[in-house]
Amino acid sequence: MHGRRPTISSLHGMVAAAHPLAAQAGARLLANGGNAFDAAAATAAALNVVEPFMSSLCGMGFAIMWVAAEKRVRVLDFVPRVPESFPLERFSQRSDLERGALSVAPPGNLAGWCELNRSYGKASLEAIFAPAIALAQDGFPVAEFGITEFNEQIPLLRERPDLYGHWASNYLPGHEERIALGHILRQPDLAGTLREIAAKGPDYLYRGALGETITAHLRAMGGTLAMADLARVAPVWREPLAISYRGRRVHVPPPPCEGFQFLLTLRILEGFDLGKLEPNGAEHLDIVYRAIRLAAGIRIAHNNPDPDKLGELLSDASVEKLRARLRDSRPIEAPTEQWMPQAPAGEDPAHTTSFSIADREGNLICVTQSIGSPFGSGVVVPGTGLTLNNFLYWADVQSGSPNRSQPGSELPMCMTPSLSTLDGTPVLALGTPGSYGIMQTQAQAMVQHLDFGLPLQQAIEAPRARLWDGRAIEVENRIAPETIAQLQQLGHEIKPFDAGWTMRVGGMQAVAVDPATGRLTGAADPRRDGYVATP
Repeated sequence: MHGRRPTISSLHGMVAAAHPLAAQAGARLLANGGNAFDAAAATAAALNVVEPFMSSLCGMGFAIMWVAAEKRVRVLDFVPRVPESFPLERFSQRSDLERGALSVAPPGNLAGWCELNRSYGKASLEAIFAPAIALAQDGFPVAEFGITEFNEQIPLLRERPDLYGHWASNYLPGHEERIALGHILRQPDLAGTLREIAAKGPDYLYRGALGETITAHLRAMGGTLAMADLARVAPVWREPLAISYRGRRVHVPPPPCEGFQFLLTLRILEGFDLGKLEPNGAEHLDIVYRAIRLAAGIRIAHNNPDPDKLGELLSDASVEKLRARLRDSRPIEAPTEQWMPQAPAGEDPAHTTSFSIADREGNLICVTQSIGSPFGSGVVVPGTGLTLNNFLYWADVQSGSPNRSQPGSELPMCMTPSLSTLDGTPVLALGTPGSYGIMQTQAQAMVQHLDFGLPLQQAIEAPRARLWDGRAIEVENRIAPETIAQLQQLGHEIKPFDAGWTMRVGGMQAVAVDPATGRLTGAADPRRDGYVATP
């Protein structure tokens, strides 16, 4: 109708995920008596099967949730520390760690999923992993976004003979050069691994035979990750960080999560009456882009601030100085990625996924997790069906950087699931993939939803931008050409993407709650294979 997706609402539960089969897996848990925390683990496990280019139990991430029984927001951090075995002295630039055995960090996702179930869930691990096991064993037809991802990565991985053989044997046993819509992907080795985990629990990975298999394979490839690194993996419960925006409290994980950039952007924007401006006009976009760039600069300069410093950065006095800088006419030129300039505009290797879930009991959760780059490190462990992450690519190894990572240190991470409350009641779970663009695109969607009053699905579909180091910005070409010209005159080095919709600006999934009626509304991003499902 009108060329838009219909509004999907329910009173009994809602799952918004990056793939319809994963959303259905979560909805199945809800229908069978599980709660939002069980459904989150089931959705995550199914994503490991249906989007292996960005999901794996060997990745890491964060969850933020409203626990109805406790009437509070909680954060689960399952981003393990930099391994003690990390040979920092070998590296001086990020590109050294983009692929291969040395880029692999300890896996946190499995520990996080199981902790959600242990602390708040109802279902057994066998029930949680059952949908993913069936999908892996039986196979499924690869959807459009997956076709694109596989066909982009096949030639790149062929250039790495040390990685390609095991990768192709796992995903393309016929060693196809390209795949087409309708290609059936079966992963029997992964199904076997998931069955063992369902029966034996997470220690099968962190202290058992699966961990031994993974670390032995990495050692054979020249890696250094050890069983001791796996044994140290332990999800951490943290108190959320929150600010007010347009009457709501917006919560994100605290440092070492870098999501305070998102909150700082909103704090800056709170000083501007955006709702009176033309939506997607030059003035609206100029203010938002400048606020994003200012906040990114603060995050990069203070990568993992202690609570006192963080309080100072988010204080009225500090924020007012940033608002004053935004109001002046001088262009803002600043980094958006790490301490030193990184990849040119458009070269973003990150692959992440985010999903949001609500249940009939009042629980609400948003999870953002990743394996780093497309297919992570490119390392597939034979016989397991597992692709390993490349999260040490997100460690800062640059000589002279004030944020240089050390073995055993916390790993700052840009994944930023969010949860908003209104008068102490949960109203919105929203997250997106997109590397350092995560904090940028979530701010843009919040402005569309809260300042301009767009329904959640339309707010997610509204055109977005990705800011890069310096003054560079890429925007979806649904932004009017005359608006782009005006933004260029204002000092932005802005250009449109070739398409009106691009994954470069994320793949957002969200669930809203109407506190008056209990109605749950799901929204999924058409930039990827996002869909919502209900029990």
